[in-house]
Amino acid sequence: MKTYLLPSLKLTLILIVITAGIYPLAVAGVGKLTPGRGDGETIKYKGRTIGYALIGQKFTKDEYFWGRPSAIDYNAAGSGGSNKGPSNPEYLKQVEGRIEDFLKHNPGVTRAQIPAELVTASGSGLDPDLSPAGAQVQVARIAKTRGLPADLLTQLVNEHTEKPLLGVFGPAKVNVLKLNVALDELKK
Repeated sequence: MKTYLLPSLKLTLILIVITAGIYPLAVAGVGKLTPGRGDGETIKYKGRTIGYALIGQKFTKDEYFWGRPSAIDYNAAGSGGSNKGPSNPEYLKQVEGRIEDFLKHNPGVTRAQIPAELVTASGSGLDPDLSPAGAQVQVARIAKTRGLPADLLTQLVNEHTEKPLLGVFGPAKVNVLKLNVALDELKK
């Protein structure tokens, strides 16, 4: 028994040091090299912090780009989806309501033009990004509400579109909070 006990205890202690000490310190060290220094990339507007780049926020006014719906009402204390699938009648009713609301606020847009991410919640409920198409489909509404040329808003969306990592990994995306801050910074 002693033959196995001492090596097992040594191995356990070594693994505790690695997994509970060295690994967390390494991850924290890498985090300090990222934007926000591991505390999250804050977005500032007029000198005050208004949110984080990686946490979605609720925008419902017609003068702003709307983000992806949230199953948890954008509560950043904990993320989560609804766990309701596309065959769930309650979920389908909810999506249909979102489609109708979007069409009401975006006259001239057809059902077929609405990207899915504008009417379905993400798995985390806190998705901060839209596809470029999700932002472009809202340009006419915002241009009319703010009295700005649609071409200027299209250019703004294009300027805030992040390309896939290394041109290959992931989709192109637009951070909604950053886009709305840039929208507020435009001269009317």
